[in-house]
Amino acid sequence: MGASLPTPALRTARLRLRAFEATDADDLFALHSDAHVLRYWDSPPWTDRARAERFLEVCRQMERDGTGTRLAVERASDGAFIGWCTVAGWNPEYRSASLGYCYGEAAWGHGYATEAAHALLRWAFDTLDLNRVQAETDTRNVASARVLEKLGFVREGTLREDCVVNGEVSDSWVFGLLRREWQPA
Repeated sequence: MGASLPTPALRTARLRLRAFEATDADDLFALHSDAHVLRYWDSPPWTDRARAERFLEVCRQMERDGTGTRLAVERASDGAFIGWCTVAGWNPEYRSASLGYCYGEAAWGHGYATEAAHALLRWAFDTLDLNRVQAETDTRNVASARVLEKLGFVREGTLREDCVVNGEVSDSWVFGLLRREWQPA
């Protein structure tokens, strides 16, 4: 697509967002092998630790290709890995990208997903000159929908039966956030 993107190192009051390191493989495997965490994902929990190594390589490749960035999220207070956040599918011609995230259950309900995504969106709107960011979530994942709405995303529609989650056909909501609606403060 283009030149590699600079990997941002972002801080919030409670979090640090940073490039993934090889030492994150065990934490990634623990996160993505948790069936409860992935119950709304369109891919099954990992059973092979090598998946974590491939995930890390995909992160590096995405940045080399200039199509996005995926960052590890850790608590600033103790350095604990709590999940990740990504801006991917960057299209400079359309000035668009997609937002995604995944957090361990212990991080749920603390506002971490909203806080981290807000920091990453601020970077993305400024650095990538985005006009639009899109996100999708399983319609049963009300907590993820709330995160997106807190960030200012608008639910734009439903993709009916667009994926299979744990053998069950599932719908997804599509959310969009436009530059003119973005509240960086």
